[in-house]
Amino acid sequence: MNDATAVFSVYNEKDQEIKQILKEVYDALKEKGYNPINQIVGYILSEDPTYITTHQGARNKIRKLDRDDILQSLLKYYLA
Repeated sequence: MNDATAVFSVYNEKDQEIKQILKEVYDALKEKGYNPINQIVGYILSEDPTYITTHQGARNKIRKLDRDDILQSLLKYYLA
């Protein structure tokens, strides 16, 4: 019998969710002919949802995320 405790990271799951949503938003913006990086940065800085297209439900998806969580996830990824 193995009494080892399973360890998992809620942050890792959250980071994966953020990554997936940002990828989907990026793709939707690109499909509509926008510069996805500029649009996402504009959204993060202002929290103005009009930076994000409604195409493919992108605006609803990104609004599920907290801007602080997005920034933390991006910073962790960048500095890793």
